[in-house]
Amino acid sequence: MANRNRAEVRSAVHSRIRRKVRGTTERPRLAVYRSLNHIYAQIIDDEKAQTLASASTTEKGLGVSTGGNVEAAKKVGQAIAERALAAGISSVVFDRGGYLYHGRVRALTDAARAAGLNKGEAVEAEAAPEEPAAEAAPAVEAKPKKRKAKEPKE
Repeated sequence: MANRNRAEVRSAVHSRIRRKVRGTTERPRLAVYRSLNHIYAQIIDDEKAQTLASASTTEKGLGVSTGGNVEAAKKVGQAIAERALAAGISSVVFDRGGYLYHGRVRALTDAARAAGLNKGEAVEAEAAPEEPAAEAAPAVEAKPKKRKAKEPKE
């Protein structure tokens, strides 16, 4: 792997992901492509090999000046969720496209969930971080335990 470039590595990771992630008619696939200057999202039914909805930062009506930032990704996530709900799609399976789930990719999916896609996931994601912080127990000082001397073997 010494002579492989970033695009080849991402392509290999994406092919491994695609072996596991399939979009069906009931639950299509939300595929994300992230370039240096733009971000694109498509909702795809793999059984019919058909794109059901799409959104990207290259669209004039989205109102973004530059597409390579988190704010633009949030707008694309909101737009793809609105278009999916208008098409009758309420639940999708997420395909991160070989990218890390961080930054623009995460902002897009979080915005899509907040706008109404995958209602159950948004509740679970928001509830998980709050629980450990609410149950902070006061620290109790414990006395150090004394070690027993080892007995010689006979």
